[in-house]
Amino acid sequence: MKVRNRIKEIRLTKGISQIQMAEDLQITRQTINAVENHKYNPSLELALKLMKYFNVTIDEIFTLEEE
Repeated sequence: MKVRNRIKEIRLTKGISQIQMAEDLQITRQTINAVENHKYNPSLELALKLMKYFNVTIDEIFTLEEE
């Protein structure tokens, strides 16, 4: 199974750049890029920070897809 996310879609809808988001969450832009491109699954801590940052529920960001 693969974890998919809508982080890029949500970020763009809110008009937030990767650089701004990285600064706000105190992570690197490269981490955001890797997560958005499904090359890296965020830690539980980062997933919870993303929920709070975007003010959304976990299922609004992440889905589990069967291969």
